[in-house]
Amino acid sequence: MNPLLRNVLISAALCLPLLAQAAGKPKVEFINSDQAKAAGYPFSQAVQVDHTLYLSGQIGIDPATGKLAAGGVGPEARQAMQNIKDLLAEHGHSMADIVKCTVMLADIKEWPAFNEVYRGFFDGRFPARSAFAGSGLALGARVEVECIAVVGD
Repeated sequence: MNPLLRNVLISAALCLPLLAQAAGKPKVEFINSDQAKAAGYPFSQAVQVDHTLYLSGQIGIDPATGKLAAGGVGPEARQAMQNIKDLLAEHGHSMADIVKCTVMLADIKEWPAFNEVYRGFFDGRFPARSAFAGSGLALGARVEVECIAVVGD
């Protein structure tokens, strides 16, 4: 191996740990509304790591009543998506910041009904998405949606 190249590679290898340390640990913020704190659930509504915001799964709970929206997957999906929109807005973000959603449906046959609601929350620029059937969603919900958003400072 060329001695100059060897020295450059060794120098780079020695500097990498220093560069990583200089970059520092990412800023992590655990986000909970007063209402969520009062509920005492063992998870955060969202966690922001630098410019990435991870939202916990949302079900169709109406914040005014504390109950699932009545009427099945459509109303529950609408409320879950509204909860996501409200949580983002509360922290200065919007649905346009979402880059990935994961959708859990109690019955995968309800996917078309969910999609009908979901479309209305985006301007045609849809995030990446995964969807699957999951039994035993919290509180007997028909749908749960979790999202990842990329946000500014």
